[in-house]
Amino acid sequence: MILKEIDGERRLPVIVGAFEAQSIALALEYMETPRPLTHDLVGNIIKGIDCKLNTIKITELKEGVFFARLEISGDGIGERSIDSRPSDALAVALRLQAPIFVADSVMEDAGMMPDIYKDTDEKLIISEWAPSLSSLEKKLQSAIEKEKYELAAKIRDQIKEHHA
Repeated sequence: MILKEIDGERRLPVIVGAFEAQSIALALEYMETPRPLTHDLVGNIIKGIDCKLNTIKITELKEGVFFARLEISGDGIGERSIDSRPSDALAVALRLQAPIFVADSVMEDAGMMPDIYKDTDEKLIISEWAPSLSSLEKKLQSAIEKEKYELAAKIRDQIKEHHA
């Protein structure tokens, strides 16, 4: 799944499993299932206890793994922030029509920008997108600190391509 900034050009590719992808597709197409799927159940529980899903937030990226939180509130429970896999949070947010937010630090680290050096039509092809310059610079610094010099050289070359 690819999330796009509302007021920008960055995209965030989020890998989801087959079950979550199917669940997300059903939510996007507003398709009802004969019995509730897991993400329907979570949404039904939130509504059933008179709560609201205020937003979901993709909060962190650690060692290539995204982390997310469901932000819910209700009279009986106040405001709560519940840990979730991003794919599950996205599936629930789509069902309950809740806003989806991504931390700036996550977008800086993993966000992709359109590759302005390629001629493209309206199709979104992931190979035609490139990591943002700030993301590459952070990865370069990390590779140098970890003494992974071959990786650092490859990242340096990518940075040079951005400036070409």
